[in-house]
Amino acid sequence: MTASSVVREISIAHSPDSDDAFMFYGLATNKVRVGGHKFTHVLCDIETLNQRAIREAFFDVTAISFHVYPYIQDQYALMSCGGSVGEGYGPMIVAPRPYDLDEIRKVRVAVPGTLTTAYLALKLFAPEIETAVVPFDQIIPEVMAGNYAAGLIIHEGQLTYPRTGLSRILDLGVWWREKTGLPLPLGGNAIRRSLGDATMLTVTQALRDSIQYGLDHRDEALQYAMQFGRDLDTSLTDKFVGMYVNERTLDYGDDGRKAIRQLLAMGHENGVIPHSVSVDFVG
Repeated sequence: MTASSVVREISIAHSPDSDDAFMFYGLATNKVRVGGHKFTHVLCDIETLNQRAIREAFFDVTAISFHVYPYIQDQYALMSCGGSVGEGYGPMIVAPRPYDLDEIRKVRVAVPGTLTTAYLALKLFAPEIETAVVPFDQIIPEVMAGNYAAGLIIHEGQLTYPRTGLSRILDLGVWWREKTGLPLPLGGNAIRRSLGDATMLTVTQALRDSIQYGLDHRDEALQYAMQFGRDLDTSLTDKFVGMYVNERTLDYGDDGRKAIRQLLAMGHENGVIPHSVSVDFVG
């Protein structure tokens, strides 16, 4: 085997959500190919990926909540594409009754994990708020059952909660926009520094090409993504994907990069993140 025929295997870990499925469609189905590279995909919920990134830095590319980046910044850099950014919308606090913002600070809120960006934004909004970790897909049922006064919902719950009769108390994407004038960066893709600069750039471009392929072939990419959508019909899947896979996903833009740095800096300044953060982007 010659050196030029060696294939480098790149492991990619991301969540089994319709937005991630849409952006990785091109790579996962070999619609997008990169000479000399083979991509293997591992699907896992985001909280587990967050924990694994911190504990072992195993995957070459991993989806993460931005809140996790400070803990892995020595091993990983952020890819300049593949992010989920809320343009004036984001995780929501919901409850069975319409609390005002002073009241909601005094109740116990079910959250999808302390490493999620949703949790970081919540603690910036209300540092004193009491929380309990509940799997993200169980938060709405647990709140409806009366086990928690309120819940912090992410993913498809942002679109499906009205069916349950719960009230939206606060959209943290709206709150963040009013506070900073910036979009709310929620999750991104990190790439292992040990791959080396050339491979990091090649793989980042491959992901950007995959996102562009999905956007250019929206109907087929949506059909693929539908199998990963929880409780979403075609219309809601289309809406959800549109919220989190768009031009911003191809590149954060200057304000998107500023938003990531500001969010993490504020997390450190407010004691949620224990150490300072230096954000590096690839591509």
